[in-house]
Amino acid sequence: MTTTRSTSSHNSLAQQSSSRTGETGRRTFLTAMGALASTAALGVPAYASPSARDAASAHEYIDVQLLNITDLHGYLQGPTGSDSVIYGNGGKKYTVGGVAAMGAHLERLRDGRRNSLFFAPGDLFSGWEFDAAAFSDEPTIEALNRMGLDFATAGNHEFDKSPSHLVDHMLDGRAHPVVGQDTGFRDSTGRRFHGADFPYYSANVVRTRSGRTVLEPYHIEWVRGPGGRRVPIGFIHLTAIGTELFPNSFHPGLKTLDMIETADRYAKLLKRRGVNAIVLSMHDGAVAGADFNSGSNPSGPAYDLALKVSPDIDAIVTGHWHCRFNMMLPDPNGVPRPFVEAGFHGQVINEINLRLDPRTGRVVRELTVSTSHANTRDITPHPELKEIADYWAGQASTRERSPVGRQAGPFTRARNAVGQSTMGDLAADWMLWTARRAVPTYDDSNIHPFDAADLALVPVAPTVGQSFLRGDLIPAPDTGDAVAFGKAWRAIGYGCPTVCATVTGQQLHDALEQQWSSGPQGELRFAPLAVSKNVRYSFDAASPVGDRVDPADVHIDGRPLRLDRSYRVAGASYTFLGMDGYPALVNYRKPYRHQRDFESFITFVRGQRLLTPSALDRVTAKNALARGTGAGEVTDPPVPTREDGSPLPPSVAAIVTAGGPHAMRHEGFRPPC
Repeated sequence: MTTTRSTSSHNSLAQQSSSRTGETGRRTFLTAMGALASTAALGVPAYASPSARDAASAHEYIDVQLLNITDLHGYLQGPTGSDSVIYGNGGKKYTVGGVAAMGAHLERLRDGRRNSLFFAPGDLFSGWEFDAAAFSDEPTIEALNRMGLDFATAGNHEFDKSPSHLVDHMLDGRAHPVVGQDTGFRDSTGRRFHGADFPYYSANVVRTRSGRTVLEPYHIEWVRGPGGRRVPIGFIHLTAIGTELFPNSFHPGLKTLDMIETADRYAKLLKRRGVNAIVLSMHDGAVAGADFNSGSNPSGPAYDLALKVSPDIDAIVTGHWHCRFNMMLPDPNGVPRPFVEAGFHGQVINEINLRLDPRTGRVVRELTVSTSHANTRDITPHPELKEIADYWAGQASTRERSPVGRQAGPFTRARNAVGQSTMGDLAADWMLWTARRAVPTYDDSNIHPFDAADLALVPVAPTVGQSFLRGDLIPAPDTGDAVAFGKAWRAIGYGCPTVCATVTGQQLHDALEQQWSSGPQGELRFAPLAVSKNVRYSFDAASPVGDRVDPADVHIDGRPLRLDRSYRVAGASYTFLGMDGYPALVNYRKPYRHQRDFESFITFVRGQRLLTPSALDRVTAKNALARGTGAGEVTDPPVPTREDGSPLPPSVAAIVTAGGPHAMRHEGFRPPC
């Protein structure tokens, strides 16, 4: 069953804007005086035809404003460094971001608009911003509720926890497992989280077993025309292909359907229902130049789709690639339609103005205009949204300092001669602990039954990708042996789940061998794996690459490794996806998804109460003093940086440096997922 909504149900900021109109049929066209000021400041809008420049030619039509943002990722305060700077027409520079500024810009843009819809093509929450992520991303929903978001397409990051988390918690507000500790926090008004005031949709994310969509695939909005006539606009929603195999949103119980086939199917369905105006909101994108309010030399999956997908679709709004462009592209019949992407982290608000024939409900394509507006900070911030952002920043600061456990000594990433470190051993022990516990009943991520892990492997310094170890745990002079929430949160991982999967003993042996490789100059490279406390093994430092580990020298729970036996191995999703350089493990079976790393590690520290550094005796080298190549050279992978030299967020850094299938780039560009 499909959700049908009306623009008259706008809430929050949208409601305030529409209530000021007071005139039946009043419309503000882009070419009106107020909009001309924006055009002069921001660049040239995208016009479907010269006729779109003339407001007088559109008096007889229904004016509809579509406002959209994408990939906010919980950045309520706005991005920092070079991510906070965008460039427009003529290379003009703008400092952008923050929901307080966005709220003010939205009020200005909506003012006087009778039919205004505000939506987003995905990744509004989850990802990288501590202020929101540390509170189960509930702060982002509070801010979006206040801004009056009408609806959203699910991006891959909306599935970072589980389908049920999106549906039951983020939408319906059900808190679990511990209210006020894991979910169900008090918002800036003092009330418990109640969920989103807007719906999420996706037409192509389906359950692996049943083939049913997790969310409603499309919906209809109704706009008002002369004489109270109501006209429908259909919205089709698509999520990035392969979401179920992205490292953060890894889900054995989901799969994604082909985008073009899905969009065409629902376009036909909407037409059969008498809906003649259709918009596609999709969480996949493209790259099309550096000017946020124009587009040049487009390429990428969304661009390829835009040239082929049904001509019944009148506008295509994209996301996922963290790019900025605004342009018109011809549909398969050669008729222009908007093709836009509004950056990331609250940089841009895109505005598409459609004119609908009130008799037929069709979009008069030649009168379509699209303009992207920089979310500049040189505006009086919206007071309530500023209060929300500041409140959660304060809450995050308090939570960051709060103790979650104790430690009996320092844990560092400093490695011994065979690649072991106290931090690496701690990570492997946490991962084994995690993978020996079934997920709660409310988590619907899995299709295979729970089967506890036999051991855990953690990449310490992989040849590709990023180290799973992000920080040290060293007692601070002012807090003694306490482990602070923020330090534990940032110590391990990239926000991806622990996965437990079945591999053969031969695969396990081969993964251990893949710690060594030959460098470009013939040097021996060593990419050590940390092993859990129930594993002991030795390698021959005098042997060549590929023949350094004797299976008889690998012991799990005191028993030698058997190459013909199956083992349940716990690792990061990145490792099983082949993204950090151990390809022996990619042909896994019966994957079982556990909690995300930073949340799970916090739970582990709380449960252990006292963390004690290991003795670093899990790995030994034979013939270490004999003539030979030794353990090999360990090189810590460099962390990629932004234009200003600041490090990329860990999850982004892991994606853009990864190996395996996610190493594929589109003409030199890789979307940061």
